[in-house]
Amino acid sequence: MTQYRLAHYLAMCGVASRKNASKLITEGRVKIDGRLANHTDKVDDAQVPDIYVDDIAVDKPEAKQYWIYHKPVGIDCNLDAQRQASLIHHLPEDVRLFSVGRLDKDSRGLLLLTNDGLFNQQLMHPEFHYPKTYHVTVEREFDAEFIHKMATGVSYKDVTTKPCHVSAIGEIGSTRQFEICLTQGMNRQIRRMAKALGYYVCDLQRIAIGELTFADVNEGEMRQLTNDELASLRSLTKAD
Repeated sequence: MTQYRLAHYLAMCGVASRKNASKLITEGRVKIDGRLANHTDKVDDAQVPDIYVDDIAVDKPEAKQYWIYHKPVGIDCNLDAQRQASLIHHLPEDVRLFSVGRLDKDSRGLLLLTNDGLFNQQLMHPEFHYPKTYHVTVEREFDAEFIHKMATGVSYKDVTTKPCHVSAIGEIGSTRQFEICLTQGMNRQIRRMAKALGYYVCDLQRIAIGELTFADVNEGEMRQLTNDELASLRSLTKAD
């Protein structure tokens, strides 16, 4: 018999990350055995109570699954079945999966999928420096100053990006492509960094997650992770 705090249990069920599950409880959107839940409630896995989120019953945790999907341009990472371009129309029907982080609709490349809320929370936590590598094409050639500024940090709106590794793909001054490895996950970060420096991103592809490139997964295809791949990703959740 094991007891879990309610937010932890909701994350195990794939409802949300633990942080967002706590927010649901605070907002009064979670009921347990017919009453409003509170943060001190615990769930006994030997006798699970009736739990509802927004009046929808929460199913017991499914067996944890971990997939990689090579997302094409045009697929939106939201899970709204009413949207024709939604990712939900490209997922297996027999398991509830959600993406670990996002790729915007105009971008392509590798996307992690899981029903493990805790795994998602751990990978996405900024403390763990979750690295993602991209190949980016802009509309015109750039110079060494552009690479330097992208690498040392770019300011836009009210943020300044963290230093990161950036290198040209080809000879500086005669190429429009570069590689960038980010540990941040701000919305449309690369596009906004380039725009702040006067460049427009024509193509953006995520080519690696951690040290894994998943070279066998063609665009539009998906498969489950191997044990070794999952172990490699779990190693990213260990803080420096």
